Amino acid sequence: MNELIKAKIDLLTSKPGVYLMKDIKGTIIYVGKAKSLINRVKQYFLRPQEGKVFRMVREINDFDTIETLSEKEALLLEINLIRKYYPKYNVLLKDGKSYPYIALKKKNDPFLKIAYKDNDKNFKYFGPYPNSKAVYSTIDLLNKLFPLRKCQTLRKEPCLYYHLGNCLGPCINKINQDEYLELTDKITKFLNGDTSKVKSEVLKKMNLYSQNLEFEKALEMKNILDAIEEINKKQAIMMQDHIDRDIIASSSREGYFSLCIMTYRKGILLGKNLFVQEIFDQEKEEIISSVFQYYINHEMPKEIIIADKELAKDLSYLLESKVISPSRGSKRDMLLIALENAKKGLDEHFLTARLEDDSLSLLEELGNLLNIKIPLHIELFDNSHLQGSYPVGAMVVFKNGNKAPSLYRKYNIKESEGKDDLKSMEEVLTRRYSRLILENKDMPDLIIVDGGQNQINVALEVIDNLGLDIPVAGLYKNDKHHTSGLIYQGEMYNIEPKSRLFLMLVRMQDEVHRYAISTHRNKRSKGITSSFLDEIKGLGKKRLESLLKAYPTKEDLNKASVEELQTIVPLNIALEIKNKLNK
Repeated sequence: MNELIKAKIDLLTSKPGVYLMKDIKGTIIYVGKAKSLINRVKQYFLRPQEGKVFRMVREINDFDTIETLSEKEALLLEINLIRKYYPKYNVLLKDGKSYPYIALKKKNDPFLKIAYKDNDKNFKYFGPYPNSKAVYSTIDLLNKLFPLRKCQTLRKEPCLYYHLGNCLGPCINKINQDEYLELTDKITKFLNGDTSKVKSEVLKKMNLYSQNLEFEKALEMKNILDAIEEINKKQAIMMQDHIDRDIIASSSREGYFSLCIMTYRKGILLGKNLFVQEIFDQEKEEIISSVFQYYINHEMPKEIIIADKELAKDLSYLLESKVISPSRGSKRDMLLIALENAKKGLDEHFLTARLEDDSLSLLEELGNLLNIKIPLHIELFDNSHLQGSYPVGAMVVFKNGNKAPSLYRKYNIKESEGKDDLKSMEEVLTRRYSRLILENKDMPDLIIVDGGQNQINVALEVIDNLGLDIPVAGLYKNDKHHTSGLIYQGEMYNIEPKSRLFLMLVRMQDEVHRYAISTHRNKRSKGITSSFLDEIKGLGKKRLESLLKAYPTKEDLNKASVEELQTIVPLNIALEIKNKLNK
């Protein structure tokens, strides 16, 4: 502990807040929050530490603090600062995606759709569903069972669904509101777990079709019954009070903890989320921070159940929600199920995910191999094109060995330079680092290009012309076109294919390939799709926009049936599209 740190500790107060640990270069390496800044920060320097914390404390040269009015405010600030600075000793929850709802329009010819927000008062929402695949299969089943309209914009003529009896045809018929009310009531009961009435009606139809020797229709009813049974299995574990709640359990082992969050909506178990992280600080504080992070991105239920009573009390205050810790009854049983899932997730983690956990030591190994500082910030580049057409450049970023998708960038390349990979690389690198200079942003610790010495030479020339000093390495392949190692400063570094460093580099290479190819495919598909659709008569600007919104790529159009296309365009245009696709 140096004199600067000693002096700053003496100035600390007992107020809540956030502390930012810095290394000798002033880089923020850790962000933490505290109920009492003086009690928390002193612990790092006055108590013996071990493992990752010991390693961090050795690097601390200075720290800053930000006082807040409450612990809750400190927790929110901590998460925002971690997202801003990507400190190497902090980890954020990997899950930030939104979960889908099934939305039922309440009035004016109701219909079903999938939504990712539940803020439109014209719709009734069911969910959210952590398993998006289950949402699509459920809504497909509901559309077969209930003859609501299938198109979100009413057409002037009936579509195939009407002729098949799967739609009441509000485009040509005036539908009685009582009939709609009966349908929406059945759908609501079905999605709230009561499938018995629908199942009984389908069973009657199946038996009737069978008696009339209409075996194809009877088989269709049998398939629907099977689908309902599958949904019933997923809804088998349900609470009778029909309350929205999350059940949270954690398990720890060998310096790691898992967090299992089971999502119940209307009493029905819709799915679970599982997170595994290394315990860097105090386990209780890590769990509180993780749960708080989770509810920044996800809906807060009416009730949260957790095993630890003290933890429940703290979370109840921080989340301003009802958090309980039951000691018996059905809620305790559900908690035990969540705990089993947390333990199982931790066991699976130790079998499959140790590479990510040790990324800092692997980066240190990489830095030692190339004789550079630890490359905590790595940027990788790749180009993709089809015989020079639709050329794109792609850059992915790894911070502390983990993907940072919000920092990824894609670049459209001039068609004239598309066939020349070296020209493309020069253009992309120049645009990337000229912009960073202009915006005065941090440069990476290492640039990796996907190619041999020629690609490296182009990169070095760009870096030199811009007056920068950034190490540049290239991933090279053997005669079997398999990645073998790195080229750096004219030397080839073979890396053992079974080593964890090799696996980390391959993972990074796969990510930049994936991003480049997907970027290229999107550009190519939009170009190809729009060009051949432009030739179809009757497909005006508005219809074309609606079509490309629903089916953005040629592959999506290929998968669509004529009946599905008919919900957007007339039958003759749908047939012409399929005809052109077949050619």
